[in-house]
Amino acid sequence: MSGGVDSAVAAARLVAEGHDVTGVHLALSKNPASYRSGARGCCSLEDSHDARRVADKLDIPFYVWDFAEEFHEAVVEDFISEYRAGRTPNPCLRCNEKIKFAAVLDRGIALGFDAVATGHYADLRRHGDGTVSLHRAADDAKDQSYVLGMLNQAQLSRCLFPLFDVEKPVVREEARALGFGVAKKPDSHDICFIADGDTQGFLARHLDDAPGEIVDSVGAVLGTHRGTHRYTVGQRKGLDLRVPAPTGEPRYVLSIEPVSRTVVVGSREDLAVRSFSGIRTTWTQEPVEGPWRGKAQYRAHGLAQDATIEVTDGGLTVSLDEPASGVAPGQTVVVYDGDRVVGSAVIAEAA
Repeated sequence: MSGGVDSAVAAARLVAEGHDVTGVHLALSKNPASYRSGARGCCSLEDSHDARRVADKLDIPFYVWDFAEEFHEAVVEDFISEYRAGRTPNPCLRCNEKIKFAAVLDRGIALGFDAVATGHYADLRRHGDGTVSLHRAADDAKDQSYVLGMLNQAQLSRCLFPLFDVEKPVVREEARALGFGVAKKPDSHDICFIADGDTQGFLARHLDDAPGEIVDSVGAVLGTHRGTHRYTVGQRKGLDLRVPAPTGEPRYVLSIEPVSRTVVVGSREDLAVRSFSGIRTTWTQEPVEGPWRGKAQYRAHGLAQDATIEVTDGGLTVSLDEPASGVAPGQTVVVYDGDRVVGSAVIAEAA
């Protein structure tokens, strides 16, 4: 129970269905004040109080589980090291992969619980052969199957997503009808462990400013920078280049080379990619052999694009029907067969 409206209504629905429900809030920082608070928050002291009040209304047990050490190592340190390596990670996916549906699930099973339920908007379908498939939620605007795409069959079989069939306004109305104070609480967003929302400032405090050159695609030096961690692929603003493009068009970050401390920029057309390879694959079910037609999504709020997908020895390859922009190493690609999640991988290279 995060302290938000979604997990509150998810818990209420399970209670109404007759499940034996226990509310758990995750303490993810030794110093909760260092994480976001208020409307933009997640996992703060304020959120834990909101979650406890909902549990009290539902008359269910409520506990706070301390996963601060695991979260720092698996999510925060990973976030920093990925930027150090010139990649663009998604810490929310990492948290789901390593904390919410791994460490929490393991502890829950050890304590005798059957499953972990959350307020994620995604659809789980159980089949006669005992397998479980993960699908997009009914509410396309809130669908969160992308951030769950790294879960495997064993994990999915122990999950419950009670909000699979409703839209967000209905969830808020259910919360209001139940008298939950979180009914009008805004959704949390951004990165929970960066209290002021300044990602570049956070990285600058944890990574050394190592100056380097900003060059074009043929190697001509256009300017300098104070650290590759200040840039992401697809970035246009904040380049502070003194040499304008011959066409007068804006330039975008094409790639980041942390070893040589070089940031490569070019035109919007140069940013387009048709294919990319993925490593660290996870399959929700047995992977499909041979090339197959599906959809690929590489941003949590991005559109899934038609693609040809193929499993390789080292992971998978995705060939897009139409070019995409802003595909960066370190991002996660989730591949779909219709509305069913097939699996995911971390993008290694794009071309």
